[in-house]
Amino acid sequence: MNFEGLDPGLAEYAPAMHSTLDPVLDAHLNPSLLQNVELDPEGVALEALPVQESVHIMEGVYSELHSVVAEVGVPVSVSHFDLHEEMLWVGSHGGHATSFFGPALERYSSFQVNGNDDIRQIQSLENGILFLTKNNLKYMARGGLIIFDYLLDESEDMHSLLLTDSSTLLVGGLQSHILEIDLNTVQETQKYAVETPGVTVMRQTNRFFFCGHTSGKISLRDLRTFKVEHEFDAFSGSLSDFDVHGNLLAACGFSSRLTGLACDRFLKVYDLRMMRAITPLQVHVDPAFLRFIPTYTSRLAIISQSGQCQFCEPTGLANPADIFHVNPVGPLLMTFDVSASKQALAFGDSEGCVHLWTDSPEPSFNPYSRETEFALPCLVDSLPPLDWSQDLLPLSLIPVPLTTDTLLSDWPAANSAPAPRRAPPVDAEILRTMKKVGFIGYAPNPRTRLRNQIPYRLKESDSEFDTFSQVPESPIGREEEPHLHMVSKKYRKVTIKYSKLGLEDFDFKHYNKTLFAGLEPHIPNAYCNCMIQVLYFLEPVRCLIQNHLCQKEFCLACELGFLFHMLDLSRGDPCQGSNFLRAFRTIPEASALGLILADSDEASGKGNLARLIQRWNRFILTQLHQDMQELEVPQAYRSAGGSYGISSFCSSGDSVIGQLFSCEMENCSLCRCGSETVRASSTLLFTLSYPEDKTGKNYDFAQVLKRSICLEQNTQAWCDNCEKYQPTIQTRNIRHLPDILVINCEVNSSKEADFWRAQAEVAFKMAMKKHGGEVVKNKEFARADRKEVGSPEGALLCPSMEELKNVWLPFSLRMKMTKNKGLDVCNWTDGEEWGPARAEEEHGVYVYDLMATVVHILDSRTGGSLVAHIKVGETYHQRKEGVTHQQWYLFNDFLIEPIDKHEAVQFDMNWKVPAILYYVKRNLNSRYNLNIKNPIEASVLLAEASLARKQRKTHTTFIPLMLNEMPQVGDLVGLDAEFVTLNEEEAELRSDGTKSTIKPSQMSVARITCVRGQGPNEGIPFIDDYISTQEQVVDYLTQYSGIKPGDLDAKISSKHLTTLKSTYLKLRFLIDIGVKFVGHGLQKDFRVINLMVPKDQVLDTVYLFHMPRKRMISLRFLAWYFLDLKIQGETHDSIEDARTALQLYRKYLELSKNGTEPESFHKVLKGLYEKGRKMDWKVPEPEGQTSPKNAAVFSSVLAL
Repeated sequence: MNFEGLDPGLAEYAPAMHSTLDPVLDAHLNPSLLQNVELDPEGVALEALPVQESVHIMEGVYSELHSVVAEVGVPVSVSHFDLHEEMLWVGSHGGHATSFFGPALERYSSFQVNGNDDIRQIQSLENGILFLTKNNLKYMARGGLIIFDYLLDESEDMHSLLLTDSSTLLVGGLQSHILEIDLNTVQETQKYAVETPGVTVMRQTNRFFFCGHTSGKISLRDLRTFKVEHEFDAFSGSLSDFDVHGNLLAACGFSSRLTGLACDRFLKVYDLRMMRAITPLQVHVDPAFLRFIPTYTSRLAIISQSGQCQFCEPTGLANPADIFHVNPVGPLLMTFDVSASKQALAFGDSEGCVHLWTDSPEPSFNPYSRETEFALPCLVDSLPPLDWSQDLLPLSLIPVPLTTDTLLSDWPAANSAPAPRRAPPVDAEILRTMKKVGFIGYAPNPRTRLRNQIPYRLKESDSEFDTFSQVPESPIGREEEPHLHMVSKKYRKVTIKYSKLGLEDFDFKHYNKTLFAGLEPHIPNAYCNCMIQVLYFLEPVRCLIQNHLCQKEFCLACELGFLFHMLDLSRGDPCQGSNFLRAFRTIPEASALGLILADSDEASGKGNLARLIQRWNRFILTQLHQDMQELEVPQAYRSAGGSYGISSFCSSGDSVIGQLFSCEMENCSLCRCGSETVRASSTLLFTLSYPEDKTGKNYDFAQVLKRSICLEQNTQAWCDNCEKYQPTIQTRNIRHLPDILVINCEVNSSKEADFWRAQAEVAFKMAMKKHGGEVVKNKEFARADRKEVGSPEGALLCPSMEELKNVWLPFSLRMKMTKNKGLDVCNWTDGEEWGPARAEEEHGVYVYDLMATVVHILDSRTGGSLVAHIKVGETYHQRKEGVTHQQWYLFNDFLIEPIDKHEAVQFDMNWKVPAILYYVKRNLNSRYNLNIKNPIEASVLLAEASLARKQRKTHTTFIPLMLNEMPQVGDLVGLDAEFVTLNEEEAELRSDGTKSTIKPSQMSVARITCVRGQGPNEGIPFIDDYISTQEQVVDYLTQYSGIKPGDLDAKISSKHLTTLKSTYLKLRFLIDIGVKFVGHGLQKDFRVINLMVPKDQVLDTVYLFHMPRKRMISLRFLAWYFLDLKIQGETHDSIEDARTALQLYRKYLELSKNGTEPESFHKVLKGLYEKGRKMDWKVPEPEGQTSPKNAAVFSSVLAL
């Protein structure tokens, strides 16, 4: 603070007085404060003053809690509440620093900072305390050790410092500049000139630096450049103090009078929004210090040097009733500070006393203080007590004298034998997190035990090692951690590790060695990946969905058909359901059912995934059923046989989804009056209802399923006969069984889980009795025996013990409709006789085979996940691998692995909980026409209307294809796409400075351009669509995409705006017809658009002009080097980029002689890379540089 207006008597104080201070009681000192205080010859109090226990603090009102003496007779120059620990720091005019711990103000440390100058400001940091004196900045540990001592120029007269961030400090004083000091290097990094010298107070907000000058002015400076943005002329005399909070700045100071400087009782208040003064605030004390204390209101605390303190609102009126008095020992208060928690106020007076005022009996100085480290007490010759019951007690605490005599523990060799302890098993957490490099494994230390210490248990360890061979190699969990259960590695949640190349160097083949396609999990709401795979591997559903096409913009059936088409084309590469999930998020019913998870809930696993996927299962079947009921196919999307997909699959009034999944039922309500009501209904799936039997009775799965289908329950219902609600018996009878039986397991609590566990145990015991001695302990032996006897692969003549554990679910069910509308359900085994299918079905007998199980994997470390076991049929293997057989697979996002069929029905309820079951009628595929006819026709490429209301024909940037221009197989099409960002990338910075991507940015296509690759109109675009989006765009990436805010808004856009589905159909038609796409970086474009394009239809210039193990070259550099064109000046233009890529492809054919002279082209590439390295891959910009607009090849485009 500025001391110019203080009591003139203080100016006579000299620092030299401290060394000659006589230890006698000062006349101004209150004798009651020095009880039991011993003064040393230096005049420093040895003990802090105790406070009487009778002090009463009223909650919410500030009152004095403690007073202590820092240095007797030496004025306190500065006080500061530690921002990291519960400490109060005090500096004196004699250059001495003292710290007090806690609200009791117990003396923590005391040391000399400077022998000549007073301490002018204190700032606490994480590792120490900064002290500012006249021309010295000292950084010391809280115990008093010097970390660094930075000497300033002797001509400097520093008064204030400001910590702008954790490592940068501003120091100001009476000179005409402010210094910036780097605390890491302890060097002056910048010197800012100050137009008005004398900076004594500095503050900072998120908008400005505030500098208070001795002349009475306050300047507002830019945070980056430190230039003056505004200036307030607050007082005519001098500035005493000011503070900033929110949009208000309040200042106190001195005004010039005829007799000199006088304390101004008007506080100047400024509004930082309008940069002008508002009504001054008149107070009833002479303000010397002020601070905002924003608790429940933005209060101001105004302090006078005489000890008066007044609270008031900065925009209200001061009330004399709000004044309280601090009783300083000396005549003046010299310093004032407020704690970070606003619960404590500290005052320092001119006699070396510190007064602590609080608003509660037990205040805290900071909201979150760390624990203070105290000095270790002196150890005397006494040993600590030892608890022998503790296993990790270090016996070295007992000192053993050095002796050459025989010790009591030295047993004779005849009576003892060495028994070394074997090493304990490796911690399960280490095994779970271990990563192998060669034959060496690395894992982070879980810190569950102290270093180099193990429990000293001989008997227990012996018993452990006796069963060591029986402990399974579990990825997580051992006996000492019973709450953790073993989760097989293939069932754990898989994540994609991103590098600076994105996904290009991620080895998906490591997780999937089949030709089936996995699904990527990083997209929001991708928890449904497993259910998408289940629907895909239902052959009638797949064919039906791929034949469907409608005009709705967000149709789940259409998007699911597009996704199924990608899964068909893929040869083991993963796909992503981004477009399907984008449409899914727009369905209001999905949001209402709570099926759309926030990113934070999905990442932390807060949602109950089992319950969520069962709700999703019911929702998707209902939604597909509704979509398929729309029999009218719009003309724009109708193919020559467009009605084929519907007419061949379903009858009028119902959908194929209804035929496949719907079960017709009769619901009968019987009142106790005898009145019976029957109504017909249908359902697409059933939910298991478990019996309330607590006797441990054995139930077949078929019994529970029958009970759930033919449900009978007592409930209150309205009776028309009684005309009131009556207890009724409601029963459900089946009229017609579905072709696909879908079951939600509803294992949502420990009660249902215990029921599954108990039934599996009973089934295991019964299976052991049934097979008798034929059961073997090892699965490998069982397989070997099966091969020896020559039994078919599906038959299990000699099951293993592992295959019988945790199994309650049957592979097949036999259902029969009885004449009295009853239903018989029983478990079915492959060994039982099964007559001709048609004959059996005529009698209402059906056999259902298990086709898929969806399970919830419980893993507390990852939040759990959902996986599916799917029995993949012969048609899929025929298309993908050219073989005809059936096989069970595990689908865990992009991890696909063949499994034994018993694994699909084994549920260890500790970590693997069943959620959804799919049973299909035997010979289901023979009941349906499984032909797929592409519903997309050439009419999608014809002219269409724009969604934009303001688009004009003069803004048209493309000419649609005419009927005589329709592309043929092998035609070239130049393609480029631009994108916007929907979600920013999530990354973390490692300790070594490298960046690790946790979640990539979510992109959305914003513009797609296709240009003609041959013919008289070569280079002229025939598609230039801007894609309308309903999702929030975080970044338009205008510099790289050329997309501006408003371009994608149908209300204000002047572009040719269309839906993503409309443009997607155009590209799908081009892919299906067999054109070849030419572009630069098409792999990323197709990935974001969510298209799977065969590799022989992609001509990517980024790979054509690339040498192995070298960097990829930008389109701009290639265009300048080979075509002498300057492109991508200020922003990117997709038309320009697509044309340039076409020209580069023509140049490639010219240089490589249509690929016949690779050696000569290799020399060209070497020259390209040498030139690029010399130019640092930057395109020069000389005057008169040729641009694409001047090229002759684009003359026809300019005519457009």
